[in-house]
Amino acid sequence: MRGRPERGRQPRQREGADPDLAAVHAAQLEPGAFDVLYRRYLDRVYAYAFYQLGDHHDAEDATERTFMAALAALPSFSDRGSSFRAWLFRIAHNTVANARRSRFRRRAQPLPEGFERPAPDADPAGLVARADELREVLGALSELPDERRQVVILRFVDGLSAAEIGLVLERSPGAVRVLLHR
Repeated sequence: MRGRPERGRQPRQREGADPDLAAVHAAQLEPGAFDVLYRRYLDRVYAYAFYQLGDHHDAEDATERTFMAALAALPSFSDRGSSFRAWLFRIAHNTVANARRSRFRRRAQPLPEGFERPAPDADPAGLVARADELREVLGALSELPDERRQVVILRFVDGLSAAEIGLVLERSPGAVRVLLHR
């Protein structure tokens, strides 16, 4: 029957609507509700930080700082011109930049060559292949200029659109598409 929504189907959101708005409004009213947003974006923010910083511990710290800053600033978030996801990744972008500056101030000593952590009880051949693949990807990413590396990570690791990446990096969506193409 036309004109009637089918039973069990969710109403369609308007094009470009922020799917996180309901969770954001709930978290603005009750900070404990931020957990929904935290769980939704934890892996993506961590992946962004890891690919930018190249270190598990630094990425964990940056992820924690990102979510703490987002929670503190959540009451001031409004959906005018920016999605929650783009807003969160802008915070992550700034946090990673701060971590890089901090890294230059504190020079860490690398572990000795050949030092490897013992592998967990998993398929050793699979772990080695995955580690080699990750090393290649990180090596290729490290050769890219900073802005191009960030665009690639935000697009292909975190799944942000060109418009959202533009908001994070303060560039036009067209400029982001050009960087992706290059």
